[in-house]
Amino acid sequence: MASTHLTDTAFSTLGLSEQLMQGLNAAGFTHCSPIQEQTLPITLQSKDVAGQAQTGTGKTIAFLLATYQNLMMGEPSENPRSIRALILAPTRELAIQIYNDATIIGKYTSIKVGLAYGGTDYEKQRQTLEDGVDILIGTPGRTIDFFKQKVFNLKCAEVLVLDEADRMFDLGFINDIRYLLRRLPEPTQRLNMLFSATLSFKVTELAYEHMNEPEMVRIEPEQITAKQVEEFMYYPADNEKIPLLVMLLNEQTPTRAIIFINTKHNADKLNRTLEGNDFNSAVLSGDVPQKKRQRILKQFQEGNLPILIATDVAARGLHIPDVSHVFNFDLPQDAEDYVHRIGRTARSGASGIAISFACETYAYSLPDIEAYITHKIPFKHVDSADLPTLKPATKKVYNAAAKHAKPRSHQQNRQHHRK
Repeated sequence: MASTHLTDTAFSTLGLSEQLMQGLNAAGFTHCSPIQEQTLPITLQSKDVAGQAQTGTGKTIAFLLATYQNLMMGEPSENPRSIRALILAPTRELAIQIYNDATIIGKYTSIKVGLAYGGTDYEKQRQTLEDGVDILIGTPGRTIDFFKQKVFNLKCAEVLVLDEADRMFDLGFINDIRYLLRRLPEPTQRLNMLFSATLSFKVTELAYEHMNEPEMVRIEPEQITAKQVEEFMYYPADNEKIPLLVMLLNEQTPTRAIIFINTKHNADKLNRTLEGNDFNSAVLSGDVPQKKRQRILKQFQEGNLPILIATDVAARGLHIPDVSHVFNFDLPQDAEDYVHRIGRTARSGASGIAISFACETYAYSLPDIEAYITHKIPFKHVDSADLPTLKPATKKVYNAAAKHAKPRSHQQNRQHHRK
């Protein structure tokens, strides 16, 4: 975390265990971010918290430290199938990121961590849970799947974490969440933490229903977008968008850029055009198989893939350092998604650039976005005569297996996205 993003409160002053301090020191974490500074003194006393903070400000470390500390103060369960802490996340990518952070700060503890998410590694995940874990980090669909098969039980759960709670509602997971919450011990018998980019009415209602008098912690609610993000807006015609993007990519030369687009079809089209014009890019969308998704993300994180074209499946839950640019090729139709998208850059105190296109198709979203973020996005003009002439897009690879594959039913599609 960048020093400009941190407070004067050192982790060493919070009474954390020696093993946790070893993990933090090894990772280079010395001082708290604002959300950590305000929530940890509460949760380390085993009191419930509902926290709101901008994306990329350290919420994950805040609830992981409280979870580890709480478990280390208690007694391990004699039943290896009993989960001691349940951490729920709305997306596979976020669950994996939480797991990675957990292994870093918990490196010197004896606490075991397991993952449950859909799309891949079913038997591997199942075996890990059957062998016994203390902390289960999962998405709702796969977690319920294993729970109903009695792979683990929740009777002795001491900690519950709901991360990106507002996204849980957006993705239709709320019934799954309530199903799991009703199978945990009573709220007074566990530590409950809820974290979200926004504490809307429906989120706070969930908190009061399933938590034990949680303290609400809001960090800079008046500053909707990160201060370090430099925002710009262009107003291209629909047929000018790709040439404008190519021109900006050549001018800006981003080290690592995410281009957000609203539909998979247009994402694939854009990807072929960029590849035809000598850019190295890949598409991340809900239909990309999990193993391929993880491979693409690894290449992007390691700097071997400079451009990631993403639908909103990647708008939250990805903590990728050093994303220099975010492009809203399409304006999102939900104002909150604008904040989450541009929050992929300028993380943890760094700076970044967010460039948006208010085109003929999606310009209607702009008034709602500017009302939500409470400021006008600076406008930049470009002369259409300056736009480059593009090379042809690469041809789409013919996939005979995909053509003859039996299409999923509506119910199968619903189950696929829930996982």
